[in-house]
Amino acid sequence: MTALFRRIQPPKTFRLTVALVAKYLKIPESLILRFEYWQNVLFVHRTDRGGQFVSYRQLRLWWDAIALLFQTCHTPTALQQLGFQIKEDSQKFSDYYKEMMEYLRQLWVKRRDYLGSLPGKESAA
Repeated sequence: MTALFRRIQPPKTFRLTVALVAKYLKIPESLILRFEYWQNVLFVHRTDRGGQFVSYRQLRLWWDAIALLFQTCHTPTALQQLGFQIKEDSQKFSDYYKEMMEYLRQLWVKRRDYLGSLPGKESAA
């Protein structure tokens, strides 16, 4: 489990619905019997093919959680550390795709620029 995964804690923080899971899987809601939050993955019970594992990192909620983490970084140092955690996570897991990384990079740069424009930026905690 990576530092980023421990910070986000998907099984505790993600509030998924059958509709959201079905939309992600691009299937009708009627094909989903239920889903279970497992420690490292979401397990979806389907009527058409049994079970299916889904990485939390593939869900839009993962992106949103990282975006929220950016907003909670009040110093450039904290933001830099979060950037390293994202880089480590993306190198360890293949669930990150090009569009996601570009989106996260843009958010990171925007937050970095904002923090850099604040007076006494490193003194804020």
